[in-house]
Amino acid sequence: MKPIGIGVLSFAHGHAGMYCQRLLHFEDAKLVACWDDDEERGRQNAQQFGMSYSPHLEDVLNHPEVQAVIVTCETNRHAEICEAAAAAQKDIFLQKPMALSLADCDRIAAAVRQHGVRFSMAFQMRVDPVNQKMKELLDSGAIGNVFLLRRRHCINVLWSQAFREGKTRWHLERDKNMGMWMDDAVHAADFIHWMLGAPVSVVAEIDNHFFPPDIPEDSGVAIYRFPNKAMAVLINNSITLAAENTTEIYGDGGTIVQNHGDGVSTGLRPPAPIALKMFQQSHASAGWQDLGCDIPSHHGERIAALARPFVDWLHGRREAIATLEDGRQSVEMVLGAYQSAREGRRVTFPL
Repeated sequence: MKPIGIGVLSFAHGHAGMYCQRLLHFEDAKLVACWDDDEERGRQNAQQFGMSYSPHLEDVLNHPEVQAVIVTCETNRHAEICEAAAAAQKDIFLQKPMALSLADCDRIAAAVRQHGVRFSMAFQMRVDPVNQKMKELLDSGAIGNVFLLRRRHCINVLWSQAFREGKTRWHLERDKNMGMWMDDAVHAADFIHWMLGAPVSVVAEIDNHFFPPDIPEDSGVAIYRFPNKAMAVLINNSITLAAENTTEIYGDGGTIVQNHGDGVSTGLRPPAPIALKMFQQSHASAGWQDLGCDIPSHHGERIAALARPFVDWLHGRREAIATLEDGRQSVEMVLGAYQSAREGRRVTFPL
């Protein structure tokens, strides 16, 4: 099969390099060209991944061999870059979060629909085999009706001076990324939406513990309610040093527990870790059932694993990893949590 030509629109987000490392080894995809408004960063990555580089966005968008683009620029530029890519008839793979406002999410959706291009969000949680197994179990009714879910998605990057002060500092700037909670809690918000559907309200606390005032926030907790009265607790921060239990799902017929499912828990584990286990009331005598799932050696493997389904989607072998609607929903969930924390009250959806 002829390889699909791929362009990369900015290496501002570190995930771009992880995708490219995998794409280099695929026979059905080819890294062709890249643009970056940081010329040093752009040229360095172009050389590393065997692409041409241009400081002009239109050169990549008009390149005859580029059929699809990976958009990994600063979050506040997602709408304008996606609009340009859609107008150039390029399929779009967009880094999370979709945008910093619902208005910009709608701009992206309008451009994609107007120009008839394909679109997918880059949510690695949806291609993780353990998460897919949990989704399968819930959809099959393995633990009955779910009444409570807790998902932790934490990292520890704020302890890194290089992250806080280097070229990645844009993650900490309100105008470019809103804050670290927006940047990373959106993963867990998408996971919750994927598992339980759209919530009807949220109560949240989001704050800064260690780096005021130059970093907007480092920690937050949100509690979402759903039409059937189920609750989901989202825990996200950028200062966790170690952890283990990532997800708990409680139903009236059993319980599912996931371990080592985020960045701070994947590499720090006991000699015989269990990735996913389940207790079912109908098989109570069996106790906890080890579901035999594997754990990646490090969290970067989960991120890089998006490359294969991305290319399979481009070739029509699978559906989009996450849709326009999924991307907007996760942004709305995070914005609702920010509003709740800011105003000290329950916020209802839609915003």
